[in-house]
Amino acid sequence: MNLYAIKAIYKFEMARWFRTLAQSVISPVLSTSLYFVVFGSAIGSRMQAIDGISYGAFIVPGLIMLSLLSESISNASFGIYMPKWAGTIYELLSAPVAWYETVIGYVGAAATKSICLGLLILATARIFVPFEIAHPFVMLLFLVLTSVTFSLFGFIIGVWADDFQKLQIVPLLIVTPLTFLGGSFYSIKMLPELWQKITLFNPVVYLISGFRWAFYGQSDVGVGVSLAMTTVFLAVCLTAVWWIFRTGYRLKV
Repeated sequence: MNLYAIKAIYKFEMARWFRTLAQSVISPVLSTSLYFVVFGSAIGSRMQAIDGISYGAFIVPGLIMLSLLSESISNASFGIYMPKWAGTIYELLSAPVAWYETVIGYVGAAATKSICLGLLILATARIFVPFEIAHPFVMLLFLVLTSVTFSLFGFIIGVWADDFQKLQIVPLLIVTPLTFLGGSFYSIKMLPELWQKITLFNPVVYLISGFRWAFYGQSDVGVGVSLAMTTVFLAVCLTAVWWIFRTGYRLKV
């Protein structure tokens, strides 16, 4: 394995992140803090506990996951799109670097950024609402798995997009609505029975549910099912990335 190539790509992407800290870190942390102020403090103080958990604490996993998904996709998609846009992707494709080494560099950097952001939002949430983490290792497992999986998904979007507008279509029109409808601010048990069944077709439900179980030991879906669904989506994304490099889809144009 060409560790020098992986290290070069990883360091380049991380350096770009540090140059845009205001946009990449401060902005999502401030946005999430506003959610905690409005929903956790203002509205949460007037709502009943959900499954014995205060509303402010209940929404912590969902808000972290909301930021995690959007930032993972954004970081990875922008990271691979810029070489395509600038034309430097051909230098990378002609270099003695395997496809998986390229993916490890780009996706590894994007996942690292998302994990750091998730931990930072977790620490920020502590300022606004008290909460406990019942299973910290499971929480970290879901944090890493989700970051890697959606960074891979963002990598696919970055390859597919042929302009800057398309980079935002999937996150804004698909991922964000699915996250809001996936139980970020409520338990799906609060929905009518028919809508509970329909909601189970939303893949984000399993991510949020498993992540919430790691905090409070309670979830809408079994943690084993959540872990399995996340792993399946990871495998699908890996297969798609392998196919992209095998066929040169939107890379060798």
